[in-house]
Amino acid sequence: MVTDALRRDMESKGIDVALTLSILKDYNEGFYDDVRPVKAAGVPAVDNRTVIALEKGLAYPIPAEEARRRLADLDLPLPAAALDEGSKLRFPLAALAELGERLLPRTAYGILNGGSATSYADRKKNQAFGADVFSALEGPFEELAPLCEGRPKGVTPAYINPDGSPGASFLQLKLRARLLSALAYRRRYGDPGRPILPLFQMTSAATDAELARAYEAYEEEEILRPLAEALGSPACSFLTGIQPMIGAYSHSETGRPKTVFDRAFGRADSSLPLPGGHGQCFRVLAPALRSLRESGVRYAYLGNVDNLGYLPDPVEIGLAALCGLPAAFDFSVRTPVDVKGGILVETAEGKRLVADIGPAIPFAEVQRLEDSGSTILFNCATGLFDLDWLVPRLDEIGRGLPVRFTDQDKDAGRYSQAEQVTWEVTGILPSFLAFAVNKYDRFIAAKMLAETLLTSGVGADDPRLPADLAATSSLLRAGLEWKLAGPYGMELWDGRWTPRETS
Repeated sequence: MVTDALRRDMESKGIDVALTLSILKDYNEGFYDDVRPVKAAGVPAVDNRTVIALEKGLAYPIPAEEARRRLADLDLPLPAAALDEGSKLRFPLAALAELGERLLPRTAYGILNGGSATSYADRKKNQAFGADVFSALEGPFEELAPLCEGRPKGVTPAYINPDGSPGASFLQLKLRARLLSALAYRRRYGDPGRPILPLFQMTSAATDAELARAYEAYEEEEILRPLAEALGSPACSFLTGIQPMIGAYSHSETGRPKTVFDRAFGRADSSLPLPGGHGQCFRVLAPALRSLRESGVRYAYLGNVDNLGYLPDPVEIGLAALCGLPAAFDFSVRTPVDVKGGILVETAEGKRLVADIGPAIPFAEVQRLEDSGSTILFNCATGLFDLDWLVPRLDEIGRGLPVRFTDQDKDAGRYSQAEQVTWEVTGILPSFLAFAVNKYDRFIAAKMLAETLLTSGVGADDPRLPADLAATSSLLRAGLEWKLAGPYGMELWDGRWTPRETS
């Protein structure tokens, strides 16, 4: 099914040829024909029972006997701020936060690193907001794109400083916030005798070596080294699962049988290596998750590297512990920049799940729901899993997640991509919690370099930006600045964000 020249090209690019051909064979034999777009009957309401708004004034009620049993199971004391109402215990934010803080040594922090940032800096893709918007961002885009192309996205700049210089990377910031949280735990509760927020990650065959080199350098950099020394542990110690690369496939316009895409960038016998979607994480990370559970870790966060709002939240951990459900996920009200990702929907059968825009639900259907007056809750790509439930079912979930093919038109050509989407696990779970969060605090994400520029305030006063996009950009910038000055411990000094302890 592939020429010798194409096979050599695939192997040279780190593509798992056997896996690529196995997926192709299944597709051509109709194995994925039953994987169809989601038909949404509506969207769930924020009822503060299964969809909980994380906002000031929250005081979560739970039957007293049930709450005490769950606290005893986790060997946790009843927080002083909890309100005893006889048959019920009510947990205000302070009580929930205390429970979550006490569980930080038993909560792992997982990062989905994804593949290279070539698609992130793709010129065609970055014109999704329109030619006028791209022209307003084009100068800074051209300066920053060479720093991103072909590199792991996590090591590329997460923002632009006010003076125009590139900021810290996505990974540097996440690692820094984790160190600051661990030090805060030590000051409040003492040394737990185990790692606080142990780290795990999914890399890919194309990015793992470069990420390892980056971590080695990070250990010596001022943004992390003083904090790691104060904690007495490495800044970049990960349990790692390496995702294999698969090849792109022919565009649907060529019909069936589908073939391996062999004209990348117009060259004959040239393949295009791609990750098979973050949904492969349940298979790739299975050894790491089993190891964490065996070491006594009960909960595991999982989120994308490119979301600056993705940090462990003690309130969420506390709620997850009290509710006892298999998993919990973050959602925020959809904005004009939220064009790639998933939304929370309800099917005609009453099942709640995340439907990915494009692969699982057409964008026109999202617009139909909004036009009908529904508030669309957009998936923030953050999950919190109970490992007692998840670990025994990892193989089942890895097999059960749908494989979806989507057509692409990018600089490399017209091809299709096969992906499993992590958050479609919601369709497999028996139940889960949904947290309604503030987007500008919890979902400062960048699927395109243009989003990073807009979040950093580039083009803020340019009349070429539509009013709604300019307003969203302003709110994202405020959220970015709050995160940098807050959990990331940075301080603006002479036009650049610098570590507070060194500024």
